[in-house]
Amino acid sequence: MEQVNETVVREFVFLGFSSLARLQQLLFVTFLLLYLFTLGTNAIIISTIVLDRALHTPMYFFLAILSCSEICYTFVIVPKMLVDLLSQKKTISFLGCAIQMFSFLFLGCSHSFLLAAMGYDRYMAICNPLRYSVLMGHGVCMGLVAAACACGFTVSLVTTSLVFHLPFHSSNQLHHFFCDISPVLKLASQHSGFSQLVIFMLGVFALVIPLLLILVSYIRIISAILKIPSSVGRYKTFSTCASHLIVVTVHYGCASFIYLRPKTNYTSSQDTLISVSYTILTPLFNPMIYSLRNKEFKSALRRTIGQTFYPLS
Repeated sequence: MEQVNETVVREFVFLGFSSLARLQQLLFVTFLLLYLFTLGTNAIIISTIVLDRALHTPMYFFLAILSCSEICYTFVIVPKMLVDLLSQKKTISFLGCAIQMFSFLFLGCSHSFLLAAMGYDRYMAICNPLRYSVLMGHGVCMGLVAAACACGFTVSLVTTSLVFHLPFHSSNQLHHFFCDISPVLKLASQHSGFSQLVIFMLGVFALVIPLLLILVSYIRIISAILKIPSSVGRYKTFSTCASHLIVVTVHYGCASFIYLRPKTNYTSSQDTLISVSYTILTPLFNPMIYSLRNKEFKSALRRTIGQTFYPLS
């Protein structure tokens, strides 16, 4: 018995959908269609922004980067999940689990800081309209994206290193459908209080700091909007921020529920449901929110389709 307990875990078994065994084929079809639709809509957004010169502005540059991030984020999790839904053996190697955790943390944390950069862009557009093109030049936009990626890389590298340096000698049954932090930590044979504190603080850094930056941007934006004498002008100005605010609310609502709760509130079924929402549904809704609410983008899409399929007309 002691030899069994001392066996080093070399792979993990996903049990995220084990209670829905009879529905797994239906889930496969549903998630596959949602995944393909997500890839398609994000690809359309990126293509339209690249091909239409009218959209070569900082706001749409960030939107294209956001769509790229959504594609990569879902690619890290969803294909493996789809394969597991049709497989009897739902396993992932120890190294594969570490790579998956690093990748989704990198993309998720970068996403948070990218949303902060988009909030800053809206602040500059509304509060400094005359100097906007100068203050938000290509170099500044690239620098903000690079900073977001650097923060995401640092958080994901440190977090993944701390998690997978813990000993795993007991159970390898992961009550989730991908290698998220809390389910993996539950399987560790020993827990370091310092490691858990550092992981929690990194979560706070990756979520709270960008959210505070977004709040500061919108406090200044609202202050500037209230100074506009026309109610129509106020509405039009604020409508340019509405899509960003909706995406921020959805992203931080789901992420805060998972990563900023007390550990005692952890339940596998709740987390699986919430994780499905931010790994499948949120990447689906984000492009729809930005494209369907945006008249400028819809006009650019029509022009791009016309130039592509009717170039001589």
